[in-house]
Amino acid sequence: MPTVYLLIKGKVQGVFYRATAKEEADQLQLTGWIKNTEEGHVEAVASGSQYALDQFISWCKKGPRKAEVSEVEIKTLPEETFEQFSILRGSY
Repeated sequence: MPTVYLLIKGKVQGVFYRATAKEEADQLQLTGWIKNTEEGHVEAVASGSQYALDQFISWCKKGPRKAEVSEVEIKTLPEETFEQFSILRGSY
């Protein structure tokens, strides 16, 4: 299945971005992870069907209600397999 890396910039920390992104990814049956960065951005890696990834990317460009997304960088990665979609915390 295709795998993508996303770097989401803007007001994306402190607005439940990761939690709502996980809900969206779970609904779309995507696997991967999402985490905050030291620079105040959010990083995600998602794997799944191309249709589900396109839907997730569209959602990431808006984010949750209180988010203000200014940019989403997207890179295609070699195919990766994950057991689930996880929120990563701790060291960057």
